[in-house]
Amino acid sequence: MLEKTLVILKPGTIQRALIGEVVNRFEKKGLLLAGMKMMWLSDEVLNEHYAHLKDKPIFQRIKNAMTSCPVIVCCWKGKDAVRVVRSITGTTNGRDALPGTIRGDYSMSIQENIVHASDSPETAEVEIKRFFKTEELFDYEPVLMSNLYAHDEY
Repeated sequence: MLEKTLVILKPGTIQRALIGEVVNRFEKKGLLLAGMKMMWLSDEVLNEHYAHLKDKPIFQRIKNAMTSCPVIVCCWKGKDAVRVVRSITGTTNGRDALPGTIRGDYSMSIQENIVHASDSPETAEVEIKRFFKTEELFDYEPVLMSNLYAHDEY
């Protein structure tokens, strides 16, 4: 069974014209795009999404950054998708992220770190429902599926 995960291309990705670069990393790895849309994040959505940070002094700063321009939300699908995506994105702090990861190559910040990626399958399920309606997600089997996985892996 293929797992789904959420990725948000943050305002810095949009402002720096890195959308194609970031999406390309996930595609080249073999993850399948199940949904994608551009949107402005509302205060309500941000309060819910970052509720775990609401008592931190950085909370308002994060909300301000995430509303500075639209974001692109993506749902990616693949075997162990959450773990694979987090490996591709690198550690949260761009200064500590390894070269070759998205944050390691494109970020010098803990906040302006290019992407948000779900941290567990359980979180991914909640986050995907927060950002996508059921009809905005697509299941399909690419023609090259047998080149991505052994037949008993999907």
